Amino acid sequence: MSVKIVTDSTCDLPAEAVAELGITVVPLYINVGQESFLDGIDMSRQEFYERLPDFDDHPQTASPGPEMFRDTYETLAAEGADEILSIHIAESLSGTLNTAQLAADATDRVPVTVLDSGQLSMGTGFLVAAAARAAEAGRSLAEIIDVVKEMGRRTHLFAGLDTLEFLQRSGRMSWAVSRIGTLLRIKPLLTMHGGEPHVEKVRTDRRAVQKLLDKLVSLAPLEELALVHTNAPEKLNELRERARHLFPPGKEPVEVDVTPVIGTHIGPGAAGFACVSAGQRKG
Repeated sequence: MSVKIVTDSTCDLPAEAVAELGITVVPLYINVGQESFLDGIDMSRQEFYERLPDFDDHPQTASPGPEMFRDTYETLAAEGADEILSIHIAESLSGTLNTAQLAADATDRVPVTVLDSGQLSMGTGFLVAAAARAAEAGRSLAEIIDVVKEMGRRTHLFAGLDTLEFLQRSGRMSWAVSRIGTLLRIKPLLTMHGGEPHVEKVRTDRRAVQKLLDKLVSLAPLEELALVHTNAPEKLNELRERARHLFPPGKEPVEVDVTPVIGTHIGPGAAGFACVSAGQRKG
């Protein structure tokens, strides 16, 4: 049985990993005024973050319609897929999962199972890559889902944001909270685990960095590690050097400039980690 893995562009997997593992990525949209861009195709990430503070209209993000997902599933069926596992950004953050499920229900040529990663960015990416490796090894769909769910319990993402402004602009935080945060020079920390996003607050960049490192220490030893940022290379360099002793044995961490679909909501200047704790494994 051939099981193919589908995901969306918020997973942030590097292009070489996508190609090597045979993963199909469906792009989301970034809409700026009357212009619409396919994520990862029509505008580079660097260009997006450089332009973000000065857009006349704050960008809006959107999932593709069910037709795009259905066309993707049908194409994979025509190429020989016997089953499809479609893994997406947490339902708590996006309607993408529901759109994919509508498409799966309308697909006749191949059975499609849609799975909530409970994550974003490389938190999703690690789970998608694990699913693709299990599929490549000939594991059944049920076994692949078990792999993803077990790893998901050990997967965390946490990042320090430069400002609350973009959460406020995107409607993800009330104006009042955003204004108070700005006045008090609060640096928000975004954490994601098990499908539940949280925002913590610290007063300075220095404390934010230390908080991120403390979280990483609490999850060590690590099986996987990625450094994620939104056009913040200096912050990324600091995190890399201070976390070097926590790198998974024999592995350099993946470094990812986060997709604009996520960056629209958290703004430029954010940096942090996505990781999978080695933890206790079953079986």
